[in-house]
Amino acid sequence: MYHSDVRSYGQYCPLAKTLDVIGDRWSLLIVRELLIRGPSRYTDIRNGLPGIATNLLADRLRELDKAGVIRREAAPPPVATTLFHLTERGEELRPMLRAMAEWGLPLLGDAPEDDAFRSHWLASPVAVYLTDATPDRPPISIEVRSGNEPMVIETVRGAVRARPGRIERPDALIAGPPRVVIGLLVGRLDLPAARAQGLEYEGDAEILGRLQPKAVAAA
Repeated sequence: MYHSDVRSYGQYCPLAKTLDVIGDRWSLLIVRELLIRGPSRYTDIRNGLPGIATNLLADRLRELDKAGVIRREAAPPPVATTLFHLTERGEELRPMLRAMAEWGLPLLGDAPEDDAFRSHWLASPVAVYLTDATPDRPPISIEVRSGNEPMVIETVRGAVRARPGRIERPDALIAGPPRVVIGLLVGRLDLPAARAQGLEYEGDAEILGRLQPKAVAAA
């Protein structure tokens, strides 16, 4: 069993014990990166954590490894580097991070303009906030170009998922500033308003209409 002697709260309480393991600054964001990207190289994790010092990242990875949240694996050629995986215990953090992302989504409206952004972070608001309004219809895919790399949003049996990458012949294409893209996706902006703020949209507007905030879809 893992014990953090230096930072332990020393309390016989499950919440305190959880925070002993993952309560340090950056720890949950490392878990976020691995939940979104899957097994990742050190450089992949570092690129997804703008502002972290390399020595601090190495310390956090070592602590999470010791705690059984992540594990290291030497990948064979042509990768030929260490890959970091979430363990089964680490995967159990997914519902908690999902709930935290849902709680924090309203805070994006007041976030500073110079906040860093990585496009794969779209996966959190998309999975937490959106559902497919017509799940019985054929699945759709939307390519999003905002930030450092393209993302694909796709419907999967009524759920909506986002993943890094491109897709051949998407049903629609969205490009623009992160705030505008997220505002459009979660329903804070309609398409004309988003276009007025610099968004580009290619495809039938009906495709975009398939993505509905869960509260609206349930009403």
